[in-house]
Amino acid sequence: MVTATMATVTAAHDGFPVTPAPDSAVRFRRDAGGRFVNLDGSGPHPFSAVYKWAVRDKLAGRRRKSPSSAPVPAVDLDPAALRAPPALGAPPRLVWLGHASWLVQLAGASFLIDPVLGDSLVGFTRRNGRAPLPASALPRIDAQLVSHNHYDHMDMASLRAAGAPVVVGMDNARHFDRRLPVTELGWWDAVDIGGVRITYVPSQHWSRRSLADSNRSLWGGFVIEAGGFSIYHSGDTAYFDGFGDIGRRFPALDAALLPIGAYDPQWFMSKQHMNPREALDAFRDLGARRIVAMHWGTFKLTDEPLDEPPRLFREEATTRGLDQRVARIAALGEIITLDR
Repeated sequence: MVTATMATVTAAHDGFPVTPAPDSAVRFRRDAGGRFVNLDGSGPHPFSAVYKWAVRDKLAGRRRKSPSSAPVPAVDLDPAALRAPPALGAPPRLVWLGHASWLVQLAGASFLIDPVLGDSLVGFTRRNGRAPLPASALPRIDAQLVSHNHYDHMDMASLRAAGAPVVVGMDNARHFDRRLPVTELGWWDAVDIGGVRITYVPSQHWSRRSLADSNRSLWGGFVIEAGGFSIYHSGDTAYFDGFGDIGRRFPALDAALLPIGAYDPQWFMSKQHMNPREALDAFRDLGARRIVAMHWGTFKLTDEPLDEPPRLFREEATTRGLDQRVARIAALGEIITLDR
C-alpha cells in the first residue's frame, strides 16, 4: 500500500495554481498495483459481488422493483436572479440542479459542482423531471468542480457547454481535451479562485470511466470557503470515518450537501453510497450548521423508489429533533440563501 503525504503538485492543462496539502495530510492512497484506494484501503466490489447484484439476484427476482419516475418538487428558476453573485461577506447562494449538481455563488464568484444539465446521461439513462437551468441560461461560471469520473458526475456534454475551467481529483485530466483548462488535486490540496478557497477532501467511493481504468483516477469532495462562510459537497460517498476529520479541519460548516439516495440493495450499495440515516450520521460527524440533501430523484440508478429517500430523510430528521431549516430537502431550481 502506498500512502502519499508529500506535497507534490500534479500536472494539469493550464489550470489554477495549487496550494499543496499540509505535509502531514494523506493526499491519496494506492494499492500495490498502483490503483487508488480509500483511506481505509478498500476499493470497489469484486466481480463476484457485481455479478450477484447485476445478474443473479435480478434473474432470481431478489431485486426490489419500483417505477422509473416519480414527482420531484420543483420551482421555476429565473436566470436573471443568478446573474450577480452575492458579494464577499454576503450570505452564499445555492441552487440544486438535480442529482449531485449545484450552482454555488459566493464572494462575487459562481461555481458549478458535478454539472449534469441535459435530459439524459450519455444518451441512455433519462432524467426524471426537467432540468431546471440549461447551459445557455447560466451566469458566468468561474470554475466547475468535478468530484470524480463516473458519468453521472463527470458529464462531458454539460462541462463543455458551460465552458469554464475544471477542478478535479488526480489523474482525471486525461479525460479532457485541451479546450477546458484542468486543475488536478490530491486530497487536502487547495486552489484559490477569485478570492474563494476550494479544498479537495476525501470520500469513500471508487472511480471508473471504462472497463480498463477502475480506480485509476482519484475521487473526493469539496469544501468551498470565502468571506467567513464554508460549504461542503461530499461527492459520491459511503458513510466513513473521514467525515469527522473533515469537520475538525473545517469547523462549523454553513452547509453540508450530502447524498441520500441510490442505496438499495443495501448489502451492495452501502460500500459506495449512503441512505438517509447514514447521511444524517455524516451530518452529525461533520458538525455542520445544516444539511441539504442531494443525489436522489433525478436518475433511476438503484432499486428504491425515486421518492423514497426524501420521505425517509424527513422521518429520520424528525426523530432526531431536526427541523426543516436544519435538515432540508431542496426543490429543483430553488434558490437557498445561507443566512445565519
